[in-house]
Amino acid sequence: MKTEKNEIIIAEEIIISKIYKIRGKQVMLAPDLAELYQVETRALNQQVKRNIGKFPDRYMFQLTKDEYDRLRSQNVILKRGHHVKYLPFAFTEHGILMLSSVLNSERAEKVSLLIIDTFVRLREILSIHKDMSHQLEKIQTKLDEHDNQISIIFEYLKQLEQTKQEETDFKQRKRIGFKTK
Repeated sequence: MKTEKNEIIIAEEIIISKIYKIRGKQVMLAPDLAELYQVETRALNQQVKRNIGKFPDRYMFQLTKDEYDRLRSQNVILKRGHHVKYLPFAFTEHGILMLSSVLNSERAEKVSLLIIDTFVRLREILSIHKDMSHQLEKIQTKLDEHDNQISIIFEYLKQLEQTKQEETDFKQRKRIGFKTK
């Protein structure tokens, strides 16, 4: 993270590494956002609580103990020996945008824009991935159809070969009865 001429540069990979999927939503946690905004988590949480009306459940929610423990067991949230007094808040994309308005700082606004841009890029990547998956499924379906058609052709060829073999066997059988020369 660097600041040059009022320009904030944060590697997209850093932001992506702080996005988690919880309750089926892509979210960022308050401690990670506080780090990016360069404010204390306590100060960020205070601003959220003072402006709680601006953060409906679809914008922000507090992790449950179970969710927190799962993240912690994956060594995502805390390093060993660190403990938290309160369960962290998780912010959706819209919650992050609202958070920048309640923090009311230039850095918060700029960092929020970088985060939102990252969310948008992730959605585009997922969309491209879904399109590619759909195309691969279509190809797989066509290949399956072709496999079935080829199997039918081979089955027909086997039947044809079997019929021809039966005719050949019939012609080459040992004749009994009256023979004419």
